Parts: sequence; structure tokens; C-alpha cells
Amino acid sequence: MTEELTPAEARSENEGGANEIVARSISIRRVYAKPQGPDAGSRVLVDRLWPRGVRKDRLGADEWLRELGPSDELRRWFGHDPKRWEEFERRYRRELRRPQQTELLRHLGELAEQGPLTLLYTARDEEHNQAVVVHAVVQEMMEAGRHRN
Repeated sequence: MTEELTPAEARSENEGGANEIVARSISIRRVYAKPQGPDAGSRVLVDRLWPRGVRKDRLGADEWLRELGPSDELRRWFGHDPKRWEEFERRYRRELRRPQQTELLRHLGELAEQGPLTLLYTARDEEHNQAVVVHAVVQEMMEAGRHRN
């Protein structure tokens, strides 16, 4: 039985990554990190606060979805403490279920369907930040949408 592939999935399979269909269309990168190469596709900042010391023209983001960042209350509570990561992720996922955030997540999924998507974030910790959660949630939404079709 042959499945119909989205454009992002077809590109991924053509690159030899049949088991990494969704993951290959979305990447995350710290704003302050030196790029390994040019980011292809859409670049979207997913922080509530603008990165310190970075001019808009230097960032090169196509969009800034500040409303997608964690609430000020949650961000302050977390304080980028890895010991609070699991609880932060649980609370942040709950925030992302709000209608406005869900719509923004769908928008990111649509961008990923059209081509590569890079989620930009400012946190120092590459494993414990909101972009990691947004990445996972968008992938889950895209995967759930694939199974419904």
C-alpha cells in the first residue's frame, strides 16, 4: 500500500531519510550561534522577548511569533533550571493548547509542509528551552494530521 506524501515528506524521502520524515523539515537554532550554513526555508523566532543586542535586520527572521513563547509567569518560574524541565514542558504544553497558540502552531506546521523551517530561540541551554517543546508539538500535530488523512 502506497501512502500519499506531503511535499516535505517527499523531499525527505528523496534525501534518503524515510524514517525522519517530519524531523527533517523542522530544525531549531540558537539566535546567537554561528550558523553551520545558510538556513533554508522559513526562519521563525519563537521567543516572547526580542534577543538582546540583535538588530532585526541582522537576525534575518521571516517572522516573530512572540505569542508562542511561554507566558512571563512560566518563563520566570522556569528560569532555565534543568531540574524544572519536565514540569516546565508539561505547563508549557498546556499553554500551547490555547486557541491562539494552537493556530500559531498550525501555521508553523503549514510552513514546514512548504519547505524547511528553522525555529529560532535565545536560551543558552540547547536541550531545555521552549523551541524544543514547540518543535515536538508541531511534529506531533503534523504526524497526527498525516494519520487522519
